Amino acid sequence: QVQLVESGGGSVQSGGSLRLSCAASGYTYSSLSMGWFRQSPGKEREGVAGIDSLSYTTYADSVKGRFTISRDNAKRTLYLQMNSLKPEDTAMYYCAASPYLRRTLTPDDYNIWGQGTQVTVSS
Repeated sequence: QVQLVESGGGSVQSGGSLRLSCAASGYTYSSLSMGWFRQSPGKEREGVAGIDSLSYTTYADSVKGRFTISRDNAKRTLYLQMNSLKPEDTAMYYCAASPYLRRTLTPDDYNIWGQGTQVTVSS
């Protein structure tokens, strides 16, 4: 069974950068569709970025041009490079996976989840 472990969260000033990582275990990693999601108190979980097994990427409009999702299949690791961070990016960030080909940012389409890592952006 695939397991996901996230790291790289922290506190930064507005305009700063962070890189989140998600290490995956399981021999089926290369066939997985992967995504990053975030949730802040009182709000529903929302999709941020996704990348499928063919390296097709999808981004939420709110992060286009600022965030970049990538994967290193040899290292079994998913990344989210976040630049030009804004206070509204503050949230708990989760990585997720699906054994099916997914090009969506819908949480219910993903059934494997990491524990989350906190990102806080101050003004």
